[in-house]
Amino acid sequence: MNIKKGDTVKIIAGNDNGKIGTVISVDPSNNKIVVQGQGITMAKHFVKPRNAQEKGGIVEKERPIDASNAKVVCPACNKATKVAHKEVDGKKIRVCKLCGASLEEKAAPKKAAKKTATKKTATKKVEKTEQAE
Repeated sequence: MNIKKGDTVKIIAGNDNGKIGTVISVDPSNNKIVVQGQGITMAKHFVKPRNAQEKGGIVEKERPIDASNAKVVCPACNKATKVAHKEVDGKKIRVCKLCGASLEEKAAPKKAAKKTATKKTATKKVEKTEQAE
């Protein structure tokens, strides 16, 4: 399966044709994906409250669609594309058929941002304790 969790996809068939969303979950055995996005294949279900504190009512829930009805959006060229595979350093990676950019490199910048935020809070705590002394 060429689509993975966290990919941005464009729907190419059905009522939601042309809409863009993020993949929440993937089921390779049934070739189905669940896409999160505004108005993308939502189903309304009635939910009964299980106890006195819970609320019941109508809840909207994303429904699975077939993976063949979606194309991956390349982060480099921002176009819906087919996925090609290429070997780099002995690993098989996914690349864009249009521009050749890798589709695997989008998670790295987010991790670096979280690490810098924890260092800033640690230095602020140290400065406060030095001022208190």
